[in-house]
Parts: sequence; structure tokens; C-alpha cells
Amino acid sequence: MRILALLILLFEVTVGQSKTYEIPFASTGNAIELTVANSSNIPTSNILITAVDLPAWLRFSQTEQRFDQLGGGEEVQASFLFSVDKSAPVNSPHAIRFLTSNSNGESWTKKIEISIAAPEKFELFQNYPNPFNPSTTISYQLSADSKVSVRIYDLLGREVATLVEAEQSAGFYEAKLDGR
Repeated sequence: MRILALLILLFEVTVGQSKTYEIPFASTGNAIELTVANSSNIPTSNILITAVDLPAWLRFSQTEQRFDQLGGGEEVQASFLFSVDKSAPVNSPHAIRFLTSNSNGESWTKKIEISIAAPEKFELFQNYPNPFNPSTTISYQLSADSKVSVRIYDLLGREVATLVEAEQSAGFYEAKLDGR
């Protein structure tokens, strides 16, 4: 599990350098923890934190958290749990935004940059469905940019099809075989 700790200040704007957080490929149990701090002496109410701009390959268990009251000088923690689908693009940054608003109509945005790490190993998965009639899907993952060749042979060792013959970047892939 990886936890990203971030800070949102409600009444104070802080400018800093952007950092890209690396998330493991096809991982579950990841968390982004946000600290919401009221740096003024005036209490605020109905604080809503919403995760937006989420790609389809990032699956958040919840995208909103609400806090009824936040007193002056107080802090609250918001935790967002998520998993990364195997279809996620690897080694390319993606921005996720968290919108924070209160009952006074004030709002703030926190943007974080994430990047999905390449798979740890090369792997060829079992085709599915198996047995198949008339088609099947062959899945594989690459831990680095590679020249890929996916060929199908009959029981006598004769090549009957070439499904993939290409340079591919690290990540997850599927090739379909039509047995007709």
C-alpha cells in the first residue's frame, strides 16, 4: 500500500514545486491522504472535498468527503482509497484534482501528479476463454519497452498466425485470436 500525504490550506495559498508520485502497476489498497487546515481564527462549515478529473483506469472507493465543521486553527484528514487497473498507461504523468469548498462559497483546488510504474516483470497470462470457440484473448504485460512477437503454432509446430509483431512500450496488452 502506498499513501500519498498532501496538504490543503483553506485560507492560505502556498506555491511550491510539483512532484510526481509513482504508483505501482495494477495495485490495490492505495491511499491519498489530504490534510485540510483552517489557518484563520474563523470557523468554517460544510467542507466538501471532491476528487475530479479521474481517468477510467483509476478506481476510487469514494470520490467525496464531507466535514460538518472546522474550527479556526484546526485540521482534518481526508483519505481517498483507490486501485489502479491494469489498463493504466505507464510512465506518463496524469493530474488528479481535488476541489475543496465550504458553505461560504469559497473553494480551493489541489492538483497532484501521478505516474503509474511499469510492471515488475514480463508475464504471459492464460488465454480466455479456454477452451474457446471461435475466438480467444491472449494477455501479456511488459516491464520495459520491447520488441514483441506473438505467434500461434499448431500441434505439429507449424506457425498458423502472427498476432503481434511490433515494438511496444511497457504496460498491459491483449491480442485476439479468431480461430475461424
